[in-house]
Amino acid sequence: MLRLIKSHPIAATGFALALALTLFFMARMVLDLLYWADPAHRNQSPEAWMTPRYIAHSWGLDPKDVRAVVGLGPERPRARPTLDWIAKSRDVPVEIVLEEVNALLTQKGAKK
Repeated sequence: MLRLIKSHPIAATGFALALALTLFFMARMVLDLLYWADPAHRNQSPEAWMTPRYIAHSWGLDPKDVRAVVGLGPERPRARPTLDWIAKSRDVPVEIVLEEVNALLTQKGAKK
């Protein structure tokens, strides 16, 4: 093995990097699966710290629908805006944004 690494250092380095990236993304996938498999993370009541995408995942909705309700465009934002940040950028209390999200959940037939 050591002889192979010494005779092909670029290929060995490339393989090591590919292996490290594969393990990183595999671990990330497993952690996400474990997180969303927990029933405590499904159908959570919207809170100010949540992002529209988090709410969409929690309730099984299309993220575009949640973004539209809170006043974001259909394009995916670069950052991860929380409902609190969205309320501040719209210059409204966060309770109004939470009411809009709750109305969407009620409209889509999602249960609390």
